[in-house]
Amino acid sequence: MKGLRWRYTRLPSQVEDTPSGEGGEEEEEEEEEEKEAAPDPALEDPMEPQLTEASQVLGASEMRQLSLYLPPSVTGHSWSLAFGTARDGFSLRSLYRQMEGHSGPVLLALKDQDGQLQTARSSAFQMFGAFSSSAFQLSKGFYGTGETFLFSFSSQLKVFKWTGSNSFFVKGDVDSLMMGSGSGEFGLWLDGDLYHGESHPCATFNNEVLARREQFCIQELEAWVLS
Repeated sequence: MKGLRWRYTRLPSQVEDTPSGEGGEEEEEEEEEEKEAAPDPALEDPMEPQLTEASQVLGASEMRQLSLYLPPSVTGHSWSLAFGTARDGFSLRSLYRQMEGHSGPVLLALKDQDGQLQTARSSAFQMFGAFSSSAFQLSKGFYGTGETFLFSFSSQLKVFKWTGSNSFFVKGDVDSLMMGSGSGEFGLWLDGDLYHGESHPCATFNNEVLARREQFCIQELEAWVLS
């Protein structure tokens, strides 16, 4: 009697149930390729915001960099110049008046006189400011949300976000405008004439001194409504 010859056919369930050393490795490799292919948002080239008029403080590069840190709620909105010292003069009262009727976020950008002198010597642009989740207004206490942040430019952009330590975001009175506080110091403080200012490290944002010196004189200031 001739010997029987057996034919082995792999069942569908066995095809799917492959050893971990084969299909598992292929799946891991595919996942790694997908991760590598995913773009890094920080490396994407952001779109330049649409401005209602030219800025005397912000350049195209600064605007694109800042747009990466703005909350999604303002992405795609045009920037409207609500107040500018070149147009409206140096007065905090005037800034408050120009803010009336606005409730949306505001980007405050300024450069000091030291920065202007540095620009003339070495073409380096020194600018700093803040993003406020609410329009600037007279207030008895601090207001705003955790979306508020401080920023500065020297060789590159530095953004100082809310630490969660306190909620001293923004406070405005007739004599000064303050952003961030802790231990009696303010992250950014501007006087009623919008000519003198101060910047100190504070608990709200754990920021560095925004200007080259803790006390500075304002060369130019703008407040942009982002809504």
